[in-house]
Amino acid sequence: MPQHGKKYRKAIENVDLQFKHQVDEAVSKALAASFAKFDETVDLALRLGVDPKYSDQMVRGACALPHGLGKTVRVAVFAKGEKQAEAREAGADLVGAEDLVAQVKEGMLDFDSAIATPDMMALVGQIGRVLGPRGLMPNAKTGTVTFDVASAIKEVKAGRVEFRVDKAGVLHAPLGKVSFGPEKILDNLKALLDQVNRMKPSSAKGTYMLSMAISTTMGPGFKVDPSVIRKFIEGSAA
Repeated sequence: MPQHGKKYRKAIENVDLQFKHQVDEAVSKALAASFAKFDETVDLALRLGVDPKYSDQMVRGACALPHGLGKTVRVAVFAKGEKQAEAREAGADLVGAEDLVAQVKEGMLDFDSAIATPDMMALVGQIGRVLGPRGLMPNAKTGTVTFDVASAIKEVKAGRVEFRVDKAGVLHAPLGKVSFGPEKILDNLKALLDQVNRMKPSSAKGTYMLSMAISTTMGPGFKVDPSVIRKFIEGSAA
């Protein structure tokens, strides 16, 4: 069994990690339990009542967080002609077509998000095996395959988070940095949960949001009482 370090063990002293909290309590406790010397990321783990092996129950999308993610995002844009100039003017870090695809094939992955115009997808598909496992493959469902590259770049750089459920039906997503404080983290969380809630597949039966936990990069996870998640989304409870 892996052993946790002294700082982790100290962070969970007198803490019941099985207790299910109100949403604001889980966020506050996760921030308080942060102990790393760097500004840790606050993470959400949300288990959904879906079966991702069925395509009509795959939950995948993107959400613009009101307070961003607290980090600089490098954006690569695959485009041709005038769309390249539009991308550069909008602040893209890397712009190209065949040349950019060739660089990625050679191992260049110096970017955090990729955007492509629809007419480039056949070419970008050649590097799908490189981009896909790293979560960098442009996708229309997340708004990263579009001719409106300027708007897409601005959203990504402002702090848009992309999400998708894994094979176990769990959705993982960052909510910002510990330094944001609880209020901004709660705002980001509410925006993300609202977006996920609106994407509930019609074929998914029963309870949609089954369980939730908030943690930081190095810290323990604090569970949320499932019965309060909907109230939090609707703004009637924390």
